[in-house]
Amino acid sequence: MFDPSRDQVRTFFIDAWKKRTSGQILTPIEVMAADLVAMHPEYHEDLEDPEALTREYSVEEGRTNPFLHLSMHLAIAEQISIDHPPGIRQAHHKLASRFDEHEAVHQIMECLGEVVWEAQRLNKPLDNDTYLDLILRRAGTI
Repeated sequence: MFDPSRDQVRTFFIDAWKKRTSGQILTPIEVMAADLVAMHPEYHEDLEDPEALTREYSVEEGRTNPFLHLSMHLAIAEQISIDHPPGIRQAHHKLASRFDEHEAVHQIMECLGEVVWEAQRLNKPLDNDTYLDLILRRAGTI
């Protein structure tokens, strides 16, 4: 399993965005990352900040950590593309019929954050059934 460090994740998004804005050739995964950054203009300044690698994004600041947010987007895109956990693709489709595509992913992100927090709190593996149930509830199908 690939387990990048915080700096590696940040460097990946920063480099993908730099390549996009300077017209360089990107790998397919960098294209996905740069597309996600493009959908979030509120993060452009963060990714262009020379201090981005070391900056702390605390809850007290009232800001979302752009790298965490973008990483969750990328993880959810991968989950949907391979339909893992099984059923997430259909659940996403149901959510996307209720919201626009981007908001549907943000709805899934809320669910993912909830089950990750719960798994960490209980020191247990992530509960895929609960994750899908939360998504379907948001889609209004449960």
